[in-house]
Amino acid sequence: MKAQAIPGTDAAVLQALSSLFGERLSTRKTDRIAYHRDLFPGAQLTVREGDVMYWPDAIVWPETVQDVAALLRLANERRIPVLPCGAGSSVVGGVVPVRGGVICDLKRMNRVVHVDEKSLLFTAEAGIIGEDLERELNAQGYTLGHFPSSIYCSTLGGWLATRSAGQMSTRYGKIEDMIVSLEAVCPSGRVIQTKATPRSATGPDIDQLLVGSEGTLGIITRATMRMHHLPEERRFMGVVFDSVEEGLEAIRLIMRTGVRPAVVRLYDTLDTALALSSLGLEVDGNLLILGFEGRKRLVETEMNIARRYLTVGKDLGEEPGRWWYEHRYKVSYKQSIILSGTHMVLDTCEVGGTWSNILDVYHAVQKALDGYVTVLAHFSHAYANGINIYFSFVGDAGEKPPVPFYEEMWKRALDAVVAAGGSISHHHGIGLLKAPWLRQELGSLFDVFVALKKELDPNNILNPGKMGLP
Repeated sequence: MKAQAIPGTDAAVLQALSSLFGERLSTRKTDRIAYHRDLFPGAQLTVREGDVMYWPDAIVWPETVQDVAALLRLANERRIPVLPCGAGSSVVGGVVPVRGGVICDLKRMNRVVHVDEKSLLFTAEAGIIGEDLERELNAQGYTLGHFPSSIYCSTLGGWLATRSAGQMSTRYGKIEDMIVSLEAVCPSGRVIQTKATPRSATGPDIDQLLVGSEGTLGIITRATMRMHHLPEERRFMGVVFDSVEEGLEAIRLIMRTGVRPAVVRLYDTLDTALALSSLGLEVDGNLLILGFEGRKRLVETEMNIARRYLTVGKDLGEEPGRWWYEHRYKVSYKQSIILSGTHMVLDTCEVGGTWSNILDVYHAVQKALDGYVTVLAHFSHAYANGINIYFSFVGDAGEKPPVPFYEEMWKRALDAVVAAGGSISHHHGIGLLKAPWLRQELGSLFDVFVALKKELDPNNILNPGKMGLP
């Protein structure tokens, strides 16, 4: 297609992009609108108010790693911002084009390249949608074990870029536990490939350097990942406790035994009421759902061990867990309905803590937002050393401007998390939303991160303005 000069973009650059990508380049206004934000609720509120803050100048759709390399060579030479994009499901503003530039949409790089059944590994391109990947593995009798709520609209590369967690991370791990090797393109356009090996002692782990860097240090183009046999058995347990404290203590003791449930979800009182009302149940307390899967005999053994620590709760059987499993992806699609309200504000906040401080974090956030917005929470992604809290915030800005109201909500919440010793993100990443708090989270290591960015990306072309970077 013919390159079109648009405000803020050099016509010669657009012509060069056109030479590289042809019909896989767009500067159409409709495409630029479609790519001007991700699923960051703050950006959605801005649009609701009739404003579009940031615009990309162009969108390209590479099909090979050579396409990506050519794009970055051009961008580095001409100082063009490039934003790697999977499916745009970030909820923290990770793909918002704050300096314009080119959106590099990887969804055409969507193949499972190789399955190594003997080693229980597979290699796939970064742009493959999660549900497509899982279905392809399932057809061969395997699973990645990664089930984020966004699985229908997020990609393998996006998961790696943000250190994503799936709903069964307690058993299978987070995405950083699943990666074995990767291919990526550096800001200079250089292609790198790490070696596939189960463990190594060959210097710093380059994979883990790029995983979680949110496209600021390089663009991941494919990865070799661990996979598992599909489970023979899947069972659930539902137990209601009188308090969050009782439920958390039960989880902590179960995790210390070495048992690894696939699903661990403890809802606080308000979230429990909403969860159980869908089942037509009215039970006061705090619902814990445990799910177990794998070999049948192992599932039975793990459930028997877990029951030893659940005696103070009320047994609700498998029904709550089965219901959750069948409806587990639906809740995310209800958020836009609430945000469509003229003054309504909504978001979710996932933070982590150790067993020693997790209750401090929980109560600190509740106190900080008391009387400001309604706060619901559940605890999930459990480990022997701690657990994640997934808060939901719902509020009515009333006559106040919704964007400042929203920003104050987040300031109160994350200030409280930091003061209580928690971590500001467990699996959503940093993006724009949590950037102001990353220096507090990392301390002096933040300066190391800045220095690394300057060394690898001296012209600051990759996803500029994210993660608190200059």
